[in-house]
Amino acid sequence: LNTLRKSSRAFSTSLFARSSGSAPAPALGFQLSEDQLSVQETARQFVREVIIPAAPHHDKTGEYPVDIIKQAWELGLVNCHIPTEYGGLGFGVFDSALVSEQLAYGCTGIQTAIEANTLAEAPVILAASDAQKKKYLGRMTEEPLMAGYCVTEPGAGSDVAGAKTNAVKKGDKWIVNGQKMWITNGGKANWYFLLAKTDPAANAGKAFTGFIVDADSPGITVGRKEWNMGQRASDTRGITFEDVEVPDENRLGDVGQGFKVAMGAFDITRPLVASAAVGLAQRAMDEASAYALQRKTMGKYIIDHQAVAFMLADMAIQIEASRMMVWRAGWLRDQNKRNTYYASIAKALASETANKCASDAVQIFGGNGFNTEYPVEKLMRDAKIFTIYEGTSQIQR
Repeated sequence: LNTLRKSSRAFSTSLFARSSGSAPAPALGFQLSEDQLSVQETARQFVREVIIPAAPHHDKTGEYPVDIIKQAWELGLVNCHIPTEYGGLGFGVFDSALVSEQLAYGCTGIQTAIEANTLAEAPVILAASDAQKKKYLGRMTEEPLMAGYCVTEPGAGSDVAGAKTNAVKKGDKWIVNGQKMWITNGGKANWYFLLAKTDPAANAGKAFTGFIVDADSPGITVGRKEWNMGQRASDTRGITFEDVEVPDENRLGDVGQGFKVAMGAFDITRPLVASAAVGLAQRAMDEASAYALQRKTMGKYIIDHQAVAFMLADMAIQIEASRMMVWRAGWLRDQNKRNTYYASIAKALASETANKCASDAVQIFGGNGFNTEYPVEKLMRDAKIFTIYEGTSQIQR
């Protein structure tokens, strides 16, 4: 890790110093720069040395990976998209996707815990005042803190417009009441981005307002950690708000613009979720390929059976196509061009690729694939959520 930290500092003045607002490239190329390759290799080495060995423990116990996140933060692999003027590394979506894919290769539960910061911070980057950014983004670069995106509710998932948590203005404060559900980092967050209804009579586009809410605010109750099918290292909880006072200075943007802000964040985060799905799919293919090269049936390695070889070929086709969609969606956003269409394609394609590759990896492993002593059953469990969170595959379509 000391070597990794030295490497991280060595190129921090180049790629890490670039912000998403830097001069746009004339065209999208497919050859990564030396700086991008260095970032990618730093993340890859960290995954090999730290995440992969620890992932089974966190999957079995559900223990939150505090120490791993701290080490990743020290390397600049957490919050790397925060603008440089607020102490961050200034990565765009494209460069962040390179990191996200590598982290997810090791464990998507750990990656999701890290990436949840991006989702919470995206609305702040998009809509916050300079003072709000200094206060809430700045602290994320000073110590390894976590944040949560409080939008989903028990009765409102992909249907964000159906959210019922409300905020009523009283003097210079807002009083928040309601319940959020499936909040990643819910029990670990220092602060939340909260979407609340401020005008019940208005349509969705004007009914909601975004707020930054300190997690230690009186009236907030954090529910139990949910024991999910996969990605168990991630901390997922329900959050209840009972007469929580939020100062008006913590309002994000204008009243009634919260839905627009929340949806705008997805143009940043959906390509990153898709990149994580690509990382899982790549891991599934690599594990299946390695197994097929050493497992014999009928007198030959199973990779020499055309049925198995074709399955691996299909994995490669799907992974490469998904990665290219991630890159396109990320590049467009970094050029300040609307990427919503491509972000949805990337999210839908990559999430389904992850599920298909994980399922086929289990099939190639045969009976061993169904056993917890082998890595692919975890990949299959972890993959499913990609077609659900940050907008289901059906919503993307």
